[in-house]
Amino acid sequence: MSMKAFSPEQSAGQRLMVGFDGIEFNPELRFLINTLKVGGIIFFAGNLVNPEQIKALCASIQAYASSCGQPPLFVAIDQEGGRVARLKEPFTQFPGNPKMKGPEDAMVFARTTSNELRTLGINMNMAPVLDVVPEGVDGVMVDRVFGPDPIWVSQLGMVVIEHLQANKIMAVAKHFPGIGRTILDSHLDMPDLETDVDAMETFDLIPFQAAIKNNVAGIMLSHILYKKMDPHWPASLSTAIAGDLLRRRMGYGGLIMTDDLDMGAIKNNYDIHTVIRRIIVSDIDIALICHAGPDIENAFKEILDVQRRSQTMKAKGMSSLKRIMRLKKRYIG
Repeated sequence: MSMKAFSPEQSAGQRLMVGFDGIEFNPELRFLINTLKVGGIIFFAGNLVNPEQIKALCASIQAYASSCGQPPLFVAIDQEGGRVARLKEPFTQFPGNPKMKGPEDAMVFARTTSNELRTLGINMNMAPVLDVVPEGVDGVMVDRVFGPDPIWVSQLGMVVIEHLQANKIMAVAKHFPGIGRTILDSHLDMPDLETDVDAMETFDLIPFQAAIKNNVAGIMLSHILYKKMDPHWPASLSTAIAGDLLRRRMGYGGLIMTDDLDMGAIKNNYDIHTVIRRIIVSDIDIALICHAGPDIENAFKEILDVQRRSQTMKAKGMSSLKRIMRLKKRYIG
């Protein structure tokens, strides 16, 4: 589909990845795909029953998008292994990143998981976790990370990225620029960190720099307020972190997305209109909204409005659309 043929509504909708309620194709999905023209869907445990149901749901979503003249959708899931694995048995269960003993374990996880996801019709995995929890820190991510050494995290993370993407599953590295040091859970409210960029470059950013060199499809931003890097906005809404640090200083030209905008760190502090304006100005491509509700439609309207009112924001929107469509062409066809 030529980008010149995209309507303003399609350009706006491609910037959204959203969740939904239900286990089968339903009117809610019709509205999201045909009216809001969303670019992606994310699955959670409540959407998933068994392999046959998931495969049928994925096929229905893509068939309906095609019938509406829409590009194929990103269909995403969190399948890290261990504590965060939406697919339960009969899918292969892994003990999680902290239990990996070396690259062989990472390769087996990525190959097995990518085969299972591809068979279902899922094309994006919100993995690997590239956060690094320092020794002695009881951080919120301690049971989800590869370990306390950024070189080790880089080594295993790159194996996961390589073997997911070799098997046509887009990998999304998270949570930039690193939440390994945080104690407060951003699902509940917004944590803050005093660490500056120089300290992070010698520790937290090392795995993300490796991921960039290895052409990771996507990078997910955290909802942490890094006070010395941007005293006003969390990473997921920060021009200093998403635009200046990740895009320009680190040279990342791939897909940047927020973490779930329904999390307490964002919902307790900002309205959806402010959030969307920050996302657009910060060169962030995709707003992730994981729960059904009015925020999805309001986000769509705000993107549409901002891109119509400002030529600068329209140009930024076209840059995001190019990144989105480049990935879809490469991985989904």
